[in-house]
Amino acid sequence: MPPFSVIRKNTQWPNFPLSLTIPLMDYKSSGVNIEEGTRAVNLIKEKVKKTYTPNVLSSLGSFAGAFRFDKDKYEDPILVSCTDGVGTKLMLAIELGIFDTVGIDLVAMSVNDLICMGAKPLFFLDYIAVHALIPEQISDIISGMSQACIDTDCALIGGEMAEMNDMYKKGDFDLAGFCVGVVDKPKVVDGSQIKAGQKVYAYASSGIHSNGFSLVRKVLTEEVCKAENIDRNSLLTPTRLYVKEVLELVEQGGITGICHITGGGLEENLERILPEGVDIEITQSKIKVLDVFKDIQRIGKIDEAEMYKVFNMGVGMVIVTDKDLPTNDDFYLIGDVKAGSKEVRLV
Repeated sequence: MPPFSVIRKNTQWPNFPLSLTIPLMDYKSSGVNIEEGTRAVNLIKEKVKKTYTPNVLSSLGSFAGAFRFDKDKYEDPILVSCTDGVGTKLMLAIELGIFDTVGIDLVAMSVNDLICMGAKPLFFLDYIAVHALIPEQISDIISGMSQACIDTDCALIGGEMAEMNDMYKKGDFDLAGFCVGVVDKPKVVDGSQIKAGQKVYAYASSGIHSNGFSLVRKVLTEEVCKAENIDRNSLLTPTRLYVKEVLELVEQGGITGICHITGGGLEENLERILPEGVDIEITQSKIKVLDVFKDIQRIGKIDEAEMYKVFNMGVGMVIVTDKDLPTNDDFYLIGDVKAGSKEVRLV
């Protein structure tokens, strides 16, 4: 019998008994476990604190995060902000039970966008929505996030964990990230200084990064990966963090355009930074296409144009400059800027 039960007689129809059962309710029985939420916070406290710099003014558990940056270092400081997620790469992470890498992805997707303006990341916040809180899973996700923040000198100053079992299926979760950075207005990189005769360089990607996984999961199924001897865990290789090397180039001067290659590939993303009167011409044969993309194209019988539209194809970040820069296997020349009408061509 439930803990609280009321049985009463119907006063209108005396011979017709009516049983009314009212169970005692609490938040946990509705799907929200406050105790597990508290345990999750306790597991991540030290990981988060490792990302703190002297600029962080708030402690974990406050209602808001506070950050003081040294405005005297800048002539005219501008705050720059980005937000992003990891997409359906999370579904593969859930299937494989690997969660720290998507934490890195979450930070990378925002900070890599932010540096395209020449901005330095200052602080990061996250939002984690789950069917049910599993503290160890949350700890793994935050481990990846905190390491990515440390690697990019970015403080993880706050976040939110929402347990919504009516919204998400059992085992499901979603991630969103938010980053704020700063750049001096005279040093903003916005593409307006891109001119004919300049050069286009590529930073290699670490893999698929965090775009195109709706297609990846359809092509590289568990059965296909076994048959093709493909390590499915390698598909979760996290998005590369480009912050330090790109900002170092910006500091040296001569960088006129920076482009993070995400969904839409080289053409669509590069078009976003082109000013009037110029084109970018990419020599396709110079692109060092990673094996994972060759496997996806071959197994899925995907047209090459579609591949370049969906994936980074081995190029994670593009730099446009009026300088001749030193190259290596990881950073190499792929094209140049010509007079034109804001088009990007792969030739």
